[in-house]
Amino acid sequence: MNKILVVDDDPHIRKLMKLYLENSQFSVVEANDGQEALDYIAHTKVDLMIVDVMMPRINGIELTEDVRAYLDIPILMVTAKGESRDKVKGFQAGTDDYLVKPFDPVELVLRVKALLKRYNVSLTKVVQLGEVKIDLSTLTVSSENATVRLKKKECELLFKLASLPGRIFTRTQLIESLWGIDYEGDDRTVDVHIKRLRQRIEPFSSLTITAIRGLGYRLEEQ
Repeated sequence: MNKILVVDDDPHIRKLMKLYLENSQFSVVEANDGQEALDYIAHTKVDLMIVDVMMPRINGIELTEDVRAYLDIPILMVTAKGESRDKVKGFQAGTDDYLVKPFDPVELVLRVKALLKRYNVSLTKVVQLGEVKIDLSTLTVSSENATVRLKKKECELLFKLASLPGRIFTRTQLIESLWGIDYEGDDRTVDVHIKRLRQRIEPFSSLTITAIRGLGYRLEEQ
């Protein structure tokens, strides 16, 4: 049974989420704010987090950034209606998906199931290109001579490109695959991540990310 951590300072929202999630055969634990959540996951494994943006002490954006620094689990962020800037900040911090209040509890459950399915599939995969291994479960790219730990989106991006070396992926394809079709941020976020990723994989000279003008990006293996 998957364990879901619901992080929200509104007890009524937590109760609603818990009711629907438990009816769908999930185990649910609660935290009143980001600090309580961090204290909990420091010693207990959870499979997914649902995080409200506006909370005392440590808010949802800060919590997501903290979790992403050392843990790779799906995170679903809940934002206030019309706060599109919170969505952008959430994706930049590393959230996987978001819901806008007031939300349909049935949609909440569907999104939770979709995220768990995506992670359960992706985390079983390792891409091996020659001597270089890209591992989503550890967020690392490694060879005999070097190991580099990546941020979640960086590793997902490299994994996507490396899964089909030589194939051109458009920005739109990468956005939809990594950030979701509802992503409302600038598609140039792909360029920013590519720039950082190129710097991070410099120790692996056999991997080159090439920009194809007017089309997108591809990974070339030498």
